[in-house]
Amino acid sequence: CFYLLFNSVLFSVLSDVELRSYRWLQTMIFTVEEINRNPVLLPNLTLGYLATDTCLSEGSTLSAALSIVTGQDKAVTEQCTKAPNVSLFPFFFCAPHLQVSYFASCACLSDRTRYPTFLRTVPSDAFQAQAMARLLRQMGWSWVGVIYGDDAYGKSGVQLLIQELEGSGVCVDYTEVIPKSHALEKIKRIVERIQSSKAQVVVTFAISPDIEVLLKEVVRQNATDRQWIATEAWSTSTHYSAWSGISLVGTLGFALRRVDIQGLGSYLTQLSPEEHTNEQLVQNVWEEVFGCKFGKEMYSGPHCTGLEKVEVQGEAYFDVMYNVYKAVYAIANAIQDIFFFLPTYIKYGQSKKLISGVKFTTPVGELVHFDNNGDPSASYDIINWHMGAEGKVEFVKVGQFDAARGPQQDFQLDLINMENRLYIIQVPVSVCSESCPPGTRKAVQKGKPVCCYDCIPCATGEISNANSRECTKCLERFWSNTDRTECIPMLVEFLSFQDIMGIILSVLSIAGATLTGTVLTAFFYHRDTPLVRGNNSELSFLLLLSLKLCFLCALAFIGRPAPWSCMLRHSLFGISFVVCLACVLSKTVVVLVAFRETLPGSNIMRYFGPAQQRAGIFVCTLVQVLICVLWLVLAPPLPTESAGGELGARVVLLCAVGSVIGFSLVLGYIGLLAAICFLLAFFARKLPDNFNEAKFITFSMLIFCAVWIAFVPAYVSSPGKYTVAVEVFAILASSYGLLLCIFAPKCYIILLKPEKNTKKSMMAK
Repeated sequence: CFYLLFNSVLFSVLSDVELRSYRWLQTMIFTVEEINRNPVLLPNLTLGYLATDTCLSEGSTLSAALSIVTGQDKAVTEQCTKAPNVSLFPFFFCAPHLQVSYFASCACLSDRTRYPTFLRTVPSDAFQAQAMARLLRQMGWSWVGVIYGDDAYGKSGVQLLIQELEGSGVCVDYTEVIPKSHALEKIKRIVERIQSSKAQVVVTFAISPDIEVLLKEVVRQNATDRQWIATEAWSTSTHYSAWSGISLVGTLGFALRRVDIQGLGSYLTQLSPEEHTNEQLVQNVWEEVFGCKFGKEMYSGPHCTGLEKVEVQGEAYFDVMYNVYKAVYAIANAIQDIFFFLPTYIKYGQSKKLISGVKFTTPVGELVHFDNNGDPSASYDIINWHMGAEGKVEFVKVGQFDAARGPQQDFQLDLINMENRLYIIQVPVSVCSESCPPGTRKAVQKGKPVCCYDCIPCATGEISNANSRECTKCLERFWSNTDRTECIPMLVEFLSFQDIMGIILSVLSIAGATLTGTVLTAFFYHRDTPLVRGNNSELSFLLLLSLKLCFLCALAFIGRPAPWSCMLRHSLFGISFVVCLACVLSKTVVVLVAFRETLPGSNIMRYFGPAQQRAGIFVCTLVQVLICVLWLVLAPPLPTESAGGELGARVVLLCAVGSVIGFSLVLGYIGLLAAICFLLAFFARKLPDNFNEAKFITFSMLIFCAVWIAFVPAYVSSPGKYTVAVEVFAILASSYGLLLCIFAPKCYIILLKPEKNTKKSMMAK
């Protein structure tokens, strides 16, 4: 006869019968009897059992285990009278060289070096912590509190959970440990901490006696506005739901996979005090189930008759019972393997392999096997506490975790079902900081966990979705909208003929060219008059033609930049202005030399005749042409793009100067000629001439230099297409200055005062 030791807690700290533990005991007895009736499994052998209430005490557990070894078999059914310490093996069966637990889930028991002969039919808490972390993430609960017991189960479970939560976006606001002394002040402080926290979700990792003390204080203080997450230790216990009322309705928990065992339900209803008149345990269970007392004369409540109708109370969840069922079958199959294979294993020194090689199929059709650590495949039901129609708490399955399905399909949660079945307590929001809206990013608050953050708007050119940690930069030629929620194509911007500014500058350019052409026509028509002839008509015609070219070159700066237009606009501008200034310089030199010649017979003017003037203009222009050619060959101006406009949301098309040195030489050479013209004209401003051209040239050069001196800072500081507009404005302003200052007085005489356009009037002085 082989004996099994059943080790459980039949009485709670408060001396109440643990009906769930009693059902586990009855399940063990049922399974032993079923095996003994099986003609195939252990034929000619009979299994026996011993039951003991450990009171969660190592001493009681060890004493009961040694009773088999010493042969002093005895059943220990004493009620626990004090708060027990915690054993690593609170619930297990044992047989020779083998321990099989149906409820000890601590991950520490997977250490084969410390526990080489240990098996269990309950999954390791490593899987429960993994499933719990998945639940928190899927529900969006990023700010939670954690309560655990001061034992291996609680400490190991919380450590595993925190490891799973690292980097997952879920943070722990507080961790509180339930002391084994169950000190009331400490329990009250824990409940106050729960109530003061912003975390609406409370995760528990504690065994039944510890969690019961805490939950009773929670109910007493009416701290029922929290979402509780239960482990398999109490998620399906009707003991809590019986006295908590609606306080814990909505609790989510993990339960060991439920399997209906044929015949077990009817077996559990066979309890009868008449058949067990000498068993105090049966009477205690009867009193607990029906709320009555046997033989208590002074008792004012209902008395037990022993005829009450027995049913499985509280919709008992057959989760742990199936683990008990499997554990007994594991023992039986291990014993059978001992008879058949033990000599072989001992011969080759592989006795440990006998333990890990236990493999069998239960009568319900499940294949049971253990990995190298003695652990079974992990599978949990996700349970929601729901208030039924009769006012009793029901355990509704709303999801499942099955590690055998792989990481992509192991976790399933029916959120719609859970929403419909929740009673009073709706799915809460449990976050340290509200989700950041689109267009912002999370900025972790200094000194706080990553779940506590501020929402910072994304920078311009960046976008984000809701609850983003970082903003994403928009691709090239795209920009963020005002809300920073999407990237939109940038607007292409350049100084076009359709813009108001482009239209105005185009009109000014054409008007200037037209006015210059009109002056040129007037001068040509009156070319034989003293005024035109006296002001060097050839240079005047060339100056007017170059001025007309200056006005028209401004149009090359308007429109979409292209390689040819970029090269044309700068070279045409540089050469045309040099021709203008060379003509002005030549006119100034001629005037200055003519009026400064005082020595009789010097005839210095022969060195400044028309041929010399043409040569001078040609040489001055040739220098600029060579600069432009080198510039266009070595590093020409080409189209380029840059971010511009309001908040950089536009692509501005510009002509890059290519070589800054080339651009500087072109402008510098123009400035040099303008400065020389100004100085010479300034020296000749008081020469005795009725129509002193030097004075007008001085004014024109003043305007010219002022425009281009102001151009430099304006050009550098102007954004986008306004850079081009500034350059066009400088060209037009300086061109108008030359035209009006030099030719307006002459046109006034030619057209309005023809009586003064005589040799006598010009030689009056």
